Amino acid sequence: MSETEVITGEAPLRYAQALLELAEDAKSLSAIEKDVKSLKAMFADSADLSALINSPVFATEDKVAALTGVAKKAKLKPLTVQFVGLVAQNRRAAELPQILSAFEEMVARRKGSQVAKVTSAKKLTAAQVTSLKSNLKKSLGRPVEVETSVDADLLGGFVVRVGSRLYDSSLKTKLEDLRLTLKEA
Repeated sequence: MSETEVITGEAPLRYAQALLELAEDAKSLSAIEKDVKSLKAMFADSADLSALINSPVFATEDKVAALTGVAKKAKLKPLTVQFVGLVAQNRRAAELPQILSAFEEMVARRKGSQVAKVTSAKKLTAAQVTSLKSNLKKSLGRPVEVETSVDADLLGGFVVRVGSRLYDSSLKTKLEDLRLTLKEA
């Protein structure tokens, strides 16, 4: 599990709630939701962007300029651009990934669904994601939105996190359990 998946304080929740309320007031929740998905993908795909938000070397003004510039270049809505700038201005740029995750979870709850974070050893096919969604829906009793990521260290299988629940069927964990069992014998 990466650091960006852990909400460490209440600030990300408050910022996410504020963005949700602003989006609803502006009657642009679906557009802001798309922007949030785009931003999350940018942070996941760009090591430079992650380094920028996490580095204390960059001045706050530089972070604001860079993040708002990236958001404008990505053609995100003005509300999203302003929000990203405000978060950076308030010295919370490093918490942007957590804020975005919290926002997505709040939107999912409002829609009556949940967000499942699936980490697999290899990229899942569309058929596998569809099958996983239907199985999770049966298991949880409500619709599930699936976020996928790849971690080659798992060796095989996958790990599913839904809220505070963790389902681990990775080969890495099974081998570790076997190693501990053999060590005890």
